[in-house]
Amino acid sequence: MLGKEPIFTIHAELQAIMNLGRTPYGERRVIGIIGGTVRGPKLNGKVLPGGSDWQIIRADGAADIQARYTLETDTGGRILVYSAGLRHGPPEVMARLAKGEDVDPALYYFRTAMRFETADPAADWLNRILAIAYGAREARAVRLDIYEVE
Repeated sequence: MLGKEPIFTIHAELQAIMNLGRTPYGERRVIGIIGGTVRGPKLNGKVLPGGSDWQIIRADGAADIQARYTLETDTGGRILVYSAGLRHGPPEVMARLAKGEDVDPALYYFRTAMRFETADPAADWLNRILAIAYGAREARAVRLDIYEVE
């Protein structure tokens, strides 16, 4: 069961998509994470530059997403994030997203399972939870509303 409200929201700013072409697994893409914000009732801070979102666009059009990046809390604690998920929807909706258009996230599926790792005592609780994110893709950013799995 998920919590009723997000424990925090990540707004991650992204580099342009680096397309590596069609591999045996599908179309491989890498998107650099260059910054962003973290805001919510349980965590506030920023997204540090240097992370990446590794994607495979599968034969069925779904994006298989694996991301690793680092957050820094307002008090200086650092948190490693590992996220694995899927994004898919009707072809016309996915085409609009690919063009960088603003698309209502209710029109497509974008979910990730998230785990965290930190040495920060104030954020130690993150070491012991699983979370689900409901995502929204923007032209050069992604928004993730993070819910704790209870």
